[in-house]
Amino acid sequence: MRKQKKLMHIFHFAAECYPVAKVGGLADVVGALPKYQQKAGLKASVIIPYYEKPFIKAHTFIDVYQGYIQQGAESRPYSILRELNDSLGFELFLVKIPGLLDRPEIYSYPDEYEQFLAYQHAALDWLCAAGIRPDIIHCHDHHAGLIPFYIENAQQFDFLKGIPTVATVHNGQYQGWLDWDNAFLLPSFDTWKWGLVDWNGLINPLAALIKCCWAYTTVSEGYLQELYQEANGLESLFLAEKEKSYGIINGIDTDVWNTKTDDMLTANFSLTNITKGKDLNKKTLCLTYHLDENLPLIAFIGRFAFEKGADILPGTLLRVLEEFKGRFNFLILGSGDKKLEQTLEQISKDYSEHFALYIGYNEELAHQVYASADYLFMPSRVEPCGLNQLYAMRYGTVPIVRSTGGLRDTVKDLDTADGYGILFENATVEDAIEAIKRALDFWHKTNSNTFSFLQKKLMKLDFSWERSSAKYTELYNKLID
Repeated sequence: MRKQKKLMHIFHFAAECYPVAKVGGLADVVGALPKYQQKAGLKASVIIPYYEKPFIKAHTFIDVYQGYIQQGAESRPYSILRELNDSLGFELFLVKIPGLLDRPEIYSYPDEYEQFLAYQHAALDWLCAAGIRPDIIHCHDHHAGLIPFYIENAQQFDFLKGIPTVATVHNGQYQGWLDWDNAFLLPSFDTWKWGLVDWNGLINPLAALIKCCWAYTTVSEGYLQELYQEANGLESLFLAEKEKSYGIINGIDTDVWNTKTDDMLTANFSLTNITKGKDLNKKTLCLTYHLDENLPLIAFIGRFAFEKGADILPGTLLRVLEEFKGRFNFLILGSGDKKLEQTLEQISKDYSEHFALYIGYNEELAHQVYASADYLFMPSRVEPCGLNQLYAMRYGTVPIVRSTGGLRDTVKDLDTADGYGILFENATVEDAIEAIKRALDFWHKTNSNTFSFLQKKLMKLDFSWERSSAKYTELYNKLID
C-alpha cells in the first residue's frame, strides 16, 4: 500500500486574527491566509492570545492543555484553548493567562510587552509539551518576534530546533522595544547570543525576528523597498538581511468580500448588474446620512493616524467642500486622534449637506460604504500593503491613493495603459486636492457607461488569496528543501 503523503503543517503566531480580534490589516491576513492554505491542501493552524471578545463568547472552545511558565520569580499558569468546530476554516488556538492574557483589548496596556512575552513563551512551551512539531513556523510582526530566537537558543524549546521560520512584517514602525532590565522575563537562553535580540541597547523583538528567521516577507514588493530607506531605525538591518527577503502582496478573502453574497449590503450585485446594485446601496447610504445620491461619493475609511495621512483630512475637506461645492459628497468612517475627531465633527456640522462622519469602527458600515462609494480616498504616508483599496476595487469603487508601498503596487493610474485609479505623489493638502479634482472631472465629464466599464474592470482584478497563498507555499517549499 502506498504511504499517504503527510500534509505540510504551518503554524501561524500573531496578535490578531479576524473575526476573533481585529485592530487592522494584520487580523485580516491572519484570518484569511491560513484558510486559503487549507483550501490548497496544506494544514494551517493559528495561535493568538486570548481576549474577552464577542467571537470567543459566541463559539465553543475546549481546554486542550494546562501548564505554567516561569517569568523571573513568578510562575504563571496558562491554558491552551481550541475552537471546537474549526469554524474559521483552520485550527484556532488561544493562549489564556489569568490577569495577563484574558483582557478585552488587544493593545494599549502598560504591561503590553509582558503580555506578548508571556504569549510567545507559553505557546512554545505547549508545542513542546504536546509534541507538536510543525513543518513551518510563521511569525507575524513583533508580537511573535522572539520565537525564531527562542527555538534555536533556549534549551527548553530544543524539541522545535531546526524548524524553518518565516517572518512577515506587516508594519515595521512598531517593534516591541523593551529595556534590558526586563530580560528576566525571557526564558533562559544562551546568554552569549544576547546580541541577536539587541538593537541600539534595547531588546528589539522585530530586529530579533529579522535576524533569526530563515526568511522574511513584507506585504508588498513596494514596502520591502521602502524598508531599506525608512524602517524606524532598522534600515541597515533589513538591508543586511536582504538576501532572505521576499515581497508578497496581501490578498483579500473573496468569501467575505463578495458582492454577490455579502449579507451586510442593501443589495447584492455582480458584473452583470453593477450599476443598479451600487446605485441601490448608495441610495440607502445617502438617505441614512442625508446626502444627495446623484452626486459622486468619496469615502475615507481608516484610523485617524499620521501614517494614514489623516492629518491632511481637515485641510483637504475645507478646501474641496468650498472649491467644488455642490459637485460631490464626502463620507468618513474612522477614529483615532481625539483632536482630529473633534475637528472633523465640527466640519460635519458646518457642511452637513455634503459631508457625513461616523466616529468609530463599524464592520457592517464599512462594507456598505465600499459598495456605495464611487471613490475611496487613501492619502497614506505609510501603507505596507493596504487592504482598503483592494476591498474597494472588489466592490467597484475607484481608488484615489498616494503613491506609496502597496498602494503603488496595486493601483495603476488612469493616465497609464490599462489604468483604473488615481495616484498622487505627496501626502499634502495640495496634492490631495488635485487628485480629488481629477476624480470629479472624470465623473462629470464621462458618461455613465464609461464609469460603469471602469467599475467592471476593477471588479475583475485578481487580488485573491489563492494567488498570494501560492507564493507563500513556494517559499515554504524552498526552505524545507
